[in-house]
Amino acid sequence: MKTQSTSTRYTTAAGLALAMSAALTLAASPIAAQAAETDKCFGVALKGKNDCKAGAGTSCAGTSKVDFQGNAWSMVPKGTCEKTMSKTSPTGFGQLKEFKEVKA
Repeated sequence: MKTQSTSTRYTTAAGLALAMSAALTLAASPIAAQAAETDKCFGVALKGKNDCKAGAGTSCAGTSKVDFQGNAWSMVPKGTCEKTMSKTSPTGFGQLKEFKEVKA
């Protein structure tokens, strides 16, 4: 039975580690690309339909207390937030930062 030399084992291990690293990088790329193509849009989520980390008074996804809550957000396609209707926003549209609601 032929045994591998120490340098061959290290070379094989290094090659395997490099291949695994490349595979993991490629697997994560679609997630990073998707995040770059979306915005957090405040004031557009309906009651109980917000995405995670809504702000004070909420803890995570689905915890918004009212429709169009100013500190609750949803992920929307990049560039559409400030074109999306919000009944409580001072501008009448979603905002990229949380805001104090006006009467709907």
